[in-house]
Amino acid sequence: MVVQDRRGGGAAVVAVACGTGLAVGLLTTGCSPDGAAADDQEPSARAAAAAEVRNSAAALLRAGSARVRTSMEMVSGGTRVAIRGAGSYDFATSTGRLRVILPDPAGRPSGGRQPITEILAPGALYMKNRGAGVPADKWVRVDTASLSDGNLVTGGATDPLAAAELLRGAREVTYRGEERLDGVPVRHYRGTTDIGTAARAASPRTRPALVAAERGFTTDAVPFDAYLDEDGRLRKVRQWFHFANGAPKGASVTSTTQLSEFGTKVAVQLPDERTIYAGKIASPPP
Repeated sequence: MVVQDRRGGGAAVVAVACGTGLAVGLLTTGCSPDGAAADDQEPSARAAAAAEVRNSAAALLRAGSARVRTSMEMVSGGTRVAIRGAGSYDFATSTGRLRVILPDPAGRPSGGRQPITEILAPGALYMKNRGAGVPADKWVRVDTASLSDGNLVTGGATDPLAAAELLRGAREVTYRGEERLDGVPVRHYRGTTDIGTAARAASPRTRPALVAAERGFTTDAVPFDAYLDEDGRLRKVRQWFHFANGAPKGASVTSTTQLSEFGTKVAVQLPDERTIYAGKIASPPP
């Protein structure tokens, strides 16, 4: 484990959040000059923090599997839309199964819509109950490398391994202090990660999606907050994306992935080819 200088960590406050009421995941309430302490960390401490964040994907591979909770919020023109998901993921096989809840047009959760079942697999995303003219008993298969964002946000949930591997390009990382997440002590880090750098360092299973993602956003720099447990495993990561095209001007997406119950048994069966919908797929309803 990397031992870090944690002076002032208990008073970590994000300066840009002061006075806005939007300080998410902070250790203290209110604003204080002490909040700048993390930004004054020595280069060696920043380098150690970046290394630990970059290594979090390897720690998940060692963990094997986990329960997953996801949320994705899109903000455009003053409108906020949220999508929630839950399920499990096997890091050894890069497969997972999620139940994703879409908002109704008014932005309320579910709104009577059937949840979408998503199966995540290397290079592919399978969706059931997608609607938009797809029979209820059929799956839609999407080649994630063909998506302009590599499916970091398109499916309404970021693949947990992709979210972790994206941190392999972490830079400008500061240690923000210790806190507890679902009763587990975690270390909070903040920084940015570079999609291109992450793609080059990623595993062969994730690399094609991250290479594709370089095309989909206005910048390769993705701000993040990451929370690691004492074993270096990623317990929570929040990442901010800004679209280059295919979305309203100025649209941004916040994707949050939370992991727990490491080592849990995960059984994911890919859909039979006979159940894959081959017809034309319309755009999903708003």
